[in-house]
Amino acid sequence: MRSILKSSLFAALMLLLLKATVALSAPQMSFDHSLTGFDLTGPHMIANCESCHRAGVFKGTPRQCSSCHLQGELASSKLPPSHIRTNNDCESCHTTTQWSSVSFVDHSAVLGTCESCHNTASAEGKPISHPPSTSDCQLCHRTSNWTMVSFDHSTAKPGECSSCHNGNFSTGKNSNHLPTIESCESCHNTSVWSPASFSHDGVVSGTCVSCHNGNFSTGKGSNHLPTIESCDSCHTTNGWTPASFSHDGVVSGTCASCHNGNFSTGKGSNHLPTIESCDSCHTTNGWTPASFSHDGVAPGTCASCHNGSISTGKSSTHLPTNESCDTCHTTNGWTPASFSHDGVVPGTCASCHNGNISEGKNSTHLPTNESCDTCHMTNGWMPATFSHDGVVPGTCETCHNGTISTGKSATHLPTTESCDTCHTTSSWITAGFNHENVAPGTCASCHNGSISTGKNSNHLPTTESCDTCHTPTTWTPANFSHDGVAPGTCATCHNGTYSEGKSSNHLPTNESCDTCHTTNGWTPASFSHDGVAPGTCASCHNGQISEGKSSNHLPTNESCDTCHTTDGWTPASFSHDGVAPGTCATCHNGSISTGKSSNHLPTNESCDTCHTTNGWTPATFSHDGVAPGTCATCHNGQISEGKSSNHLPTNESCDTCHTTNGWTPASFSHDGVAPGTCATCHNGQISEGKSGTHLPTNESCDTCHTTNGWTPASFSHDGVAPGQCASCHNGTYSTGKDINHIPTSESCDTCHTTIGWTPASFTHNGVAPGTCASCHNGTYSTGKDSNHIPTNQSCYTCHTTNRWTPANFSHDGVAPGTCASCHNGTYSTGKPSDHSVTSASCDSCHTTNAWTPVNFTHSSPNYVDHGRTISCNSCHRSSPQSAANAWSSPTYAPDCAGCHANDYRPNEHRNASVSSLRDCAGTCHRSTPEHRPTKRSW
Repeated sequence: MRSILKSSLFAALMLLLLKATVALSAPQMSFDHSLTGFDLTGPHMIANCESCHRAGVFKGTPRQCSSCHLQGELASSKLPPSHIRTNNDCESCHTTTQWSSVSFVDHSAVLGTCESCHNTASAEGKPISHPPSTSDCQLCHRTSNWTMVSFDHSTAKPGECSSCHNGNFSTGKNSNHLPTIESCESCHNTSVWSPASFSHDGVVSGTCVSCHNGNFSTGKGSNHLPTIESCDSCHTTNGWTPASFSHDGVVSGTCASCHNGNFSTGKGSNHLPTIESCDSCHTTNGWTPASFSHDGVAPGTCASCHNGSISTGKSSTHLPTNESCDTCHTTNGWTPASFSHDGVVPGTCASCHNGNISEGKNSTHLPTNESCDTCHMTNGWMPATFSHDGVVPGTCETCHNGTISTGKSATHLPTTESCDTCHTTSSWITAGFNHENVAPGTCASCHNGSISTGKNSNHLPTTESCDTCHTPTTWTPANFSHDGVAPGTCATCHNGTYSEGKSSNHLPTNESCDTCHTTNGWTPASFSHDGVAPGTCASCHNGQISEGKSSNHLPTNESCDTCHTTDGWTPASFSHDGVAPGTCATCHNGSISTGKSSNHLPTNESCDTCHTTNGWTPATFSHDGVAPGTCATCHNGQISEGKSSNHLPTNESCDTCHTTNGWTPASFSHDGVAPGTCATCHNGQISEGKSGTHLPTNESCDTCHTTNGWTPASFSHDGVAPGQCASCHNGTYSTGKDINHIPTSESCDTCHTTIGWTPASFTHNGVAPGTCASCHNGTYSTGKDSNHIPTNQSCYTCHTTNRWTPANFSHDGVAPGTCASCHNGTYSTGKPSDHSVTSASCDSCHTTNAWTPVNFTHSSPNYVDHGRTISCNSCHRSSPQSAANAWSSPTYAPDCAGCHANDYRPNEHRNASVSSLRDCAGTCHRSTPEHRPTKRSW
C-alpha cells in the first residue's frame, strides 16, 4: 500500500516537473486579468502572480493598495513619515504608473488644516511673496486650484490697501497713476480696479492740465482747437463731451479760421456754393436753423433750385400744375400755401377736391349731392355756411341724430319734442324752453340737480315747490311771499344765518324790522314820518342825526318836503308839469340847474328836442333826413367827433366806410386800388407799413401780401441765383448760419432747400479718409462718446457715413489674451454674472465672430475623456459654474464616483464598495472599445 502511495506521489512529482519543463520551453499563456474586475496597470503588469496571490489562493485577494503597500512588505512602498495625514485610499491620489507623481489630492479626506501639509516640507507652502496674513488658506484658496484666489476684502481695514497692494505682495499703483496720497479705496473698489470713481471736488479751477496732460490722464487731443484756455473753460468733470464753447469776442466774418474742416467742422461738400462768411446765415447757437434771404431771387425761377437735386422740389403728390412755385408758396415755407380759386367755375370743386388731388369730402360728411361751394368757401372748409331754409319743421333729427350731425346729448332733458321746439338754426344755445303746460308744483321733477339745476345747498329750508318763489324765466330775482308772517317776527329768519340780518351800520333801534322795512327789500325803508310837521325836515335831516342837504344841492330855502318825500331823497318829486315846451333853459342854464355843457353840439334847439325830463341821457338823435355825404358838417372834430389825425387820407364821405351805428367796425374796399400802389397808404404813417426787420425789397406789398391780411405772406424764391442764399440769410435780414453750423464756405442751397432748413442733405463725398474727427468731435457734430472703446483709429475704420450703427470692428492685430481690456463691461460687453468661474482670457473659449458657440477644453486631470459629447449642465448644475459645484456626490470627488456614485450596482461589483472602486476609469472602466463611457453596460 505504502509502495503504491510512493509510486503515485513520484508520478505526480514527475508530472509537475514535466509541466514545469513544458512551461519553461513553451510560450507563456495570456490571461485577461480585467475579467476579474481588477485591471493590471503599471508595475502590476510585470509582477509575479504569487506577489499578490499568496499560496496559490486567488479568491479573496485584496484590491486596496493599503492591503499590500502599507505593511512595508514590498520595497519602497511603506508610507513615509512626511506623508500627508489622511484616511483615504492610496488610489485616491496615487496611480500604479508612478507613486511619486501625484496629480491630485482628495482634500475631503485630508486631516488637519491646510498649513499642516502646505508647509513647504510636506507640500508647497506660502511663498515669501505672499501677502502677510494669519488667515487659513481656505479663506482665499480652493483645493481645485491655488491660483484661482477669491479674497474677501470685508475684513480689510480702510486706508490699508497699500499694505498689500504695494507692487510686491499684490498689484500696486502703476507708474502712470495719477499722483495722489489718497488711499486706494478713495477711487477703487474691492470688486475691480477699473472703472474707478474719481471726484473732482476740491480741484482748483484752471489746474486741469496738471493731470490731463497726456501722461497721467487723457490730455488735449492733436485735433483740439488751438487755445491756451484751461480745460474747464469748455469741459466739465462729467465728461469731455458735450463741451461748451463761447463765441463771445469772435470777430464777425472770421468763422472759417476755425471752421475750416481741420480745427473744427467746416463747410460740408453739399453746402450751398457761397463765399459769404458762416455768420452770414448761421449763428453760434447751432448750424441749424440757418437764415437765408430770397431777396433778389427773380420771380418764377424757384425751380432752378427747387428741382429735387439742389433743393427740395415738387413732391409726387403735388397738384398737377405748370405754374411757378411762388404762384402759391412763399419763401417762409411751403406751407401755408396760397391758392387762388379765381376762375374756378362754381360747382366744379370736386374736380380737385376728390380725395386724390386734394382733400375731398370725408366719411362723416353730411350726405349731399350739392357742390362744395354751396356751403364752403375758398378761404377754408371751416366755418361752413349751411342754410336750413326749406327744412321741414320737426325733422331736425333726420340729420341731428349724433351720426350725420351733432344730436341730443346724454345729459339732455328727457323729451320727445323735436329739436326746433326749443332750439333755433342759429345755435343750440341759448335754447328757448316753454314752461307753459308744466303743472304747478312739479318743477322738481326736472329741477332735481340731475336733469336740470336743482335746489342748492345754501337754499332757504323749505318744502315748497320751486314755483312758489321762482318763475320759469330765471331763478333770480325770486318772489317770496311774506304773507302769513307774524308782524315783529322778522328776526326769526333775518338773523344773519338763514337770511340777511341787521347790518353793523344799522341805525340803533330795538324796533322790529317791519317797523321800517318791507318784504320787498331792505331799501328803501319805510320810515313813518307821520306826525312830523311839514317844513320841519331839517330838524332831523341836518347832516348829523340824518343825512342832510348836500353841498351841491340846488340853492333853495324851501323845506325838504317841497321836492322830496319821506320815501327817499331820490328820486325827488319835481314836476315838470306845466313847464312850457322849449323853456327848459330857463332853469337848465348851468346856474339854477345843469345846463348845456361846453362840448355840447352847437344848436339852438330846445333841450326837449333830444332830451326828456327823465334824464339827460340817453338822448335821442335821429340821423333821418341827414343827406348822404354830409357827415362832415357835424363830424368835423368841433361840433362832433371827426376824422382823426391818423385817418387814411381820403376825400370820401364818412358814410363811405362808417355807419351811423358807430365808427367801428368800418368797411374798406381795396377794389379799384391799382396793383403796386400799396405803399401810398401802407407807408407807416397813413397806415401800417413795412417793418424795420422786413426783407430789403423794392417790390410792392401785393407781391407777397394780400388785402386779407399781412400774414400769411407768399414769397417766391424763383429767380434767386444758386449760391446767393447768404445775401439774405445772413442773420440780419433773415435767419443765417448759426454758430454751431459745420464750418463751410459752401452756399446754403448746397445742403438746404427753400422749403425749410431741415431736413438738410449732406454728402460725405470728398471727405478725406481719417478726417472724420475734424467734424465729429462733439462740438460741430456728434463725436466719440465717453464710453467708446479707447482707440486712436479714425471713425471710418469701423463706422460708415450712413450712420454710427451698425459698426464694423476688426479684431485683427488684437493681442491674444487682452480681450478683457475692452470686454470689461464698460467699453464693451464683459463677462456676465453667471459666467463660469475662470481667470482664463476670453479667447480661450470664445472667438471674435461671436460669443457663442464656445470652444472649451478641460485641462483638469479630473475630467476623463468620456468619448462622447455631454452638456456642461450635466455636471455643472448651478450657476456660476465652477469646479467646486460640479460633483453630485462630492464625498468621492475628484474620482469618477464624484459624479457616478448613483450608477454603482452592488450585484455587478462583487465584494467591493463605491469607495473602493471610486476611480471607475482607473480601476476597470477604461476608455477602450470594450469599456467606454458611452456604453451604459460598463
